Amino acid sequence: MMKKGVSPVIATVLLIGLTIAIGTTIFLGAKKMQQKTILVEGENAGLACDTVSFEATYSDERIYLSNTGNIPLHNFKIKISKGSAYETEYIDQITSDWGDGIEGGGGFSSDINLDFDVEKIVLIPILLGDSEGGKETFECPEWDGLLIDI
Repeated sequence: MMKKGVSPVIATVLLIGLTIAIGTTIFLGAKKMQQKTILVEGENAGLACDTVSFEATYSDERIYLSNTGNIPLHNFKIKISKGSAYETEYIDQITSDWGDGIEGGGGFSSDINLDFDVEKIVLIPILLGDSEGGKETFECPEWDGLLIDI
């Protein structure tokens, strides 16, 4: 009776291929877990987001922003909710009045035309900090943002 099986050469090739695939997956996963360190005002950007303080209002198609903290606000991500859908904009893209940001204690206002069916907007601060490669932006998590009901 003859037994059939995988030849030793094919088995070796399969084992080497499997080992390379597993090694690549582990390497890419570990590399993805490493995050750049961005410092804002001398502290980690993630921690700086917790101390960001600002106020915002929107009325008559005009937005008013006030930086009530000490950390400069470089930009804002604006999450615009329309029913169950939403879209994302950046304040420097929807108004030409935006400059380099708002320093601590500073303010900003500009006309921003939103659709009539907008229900709420969330303003998410973006900070500018120092990294190994120079200046780099850091987007704070959404929970550090400010919800404005329209």
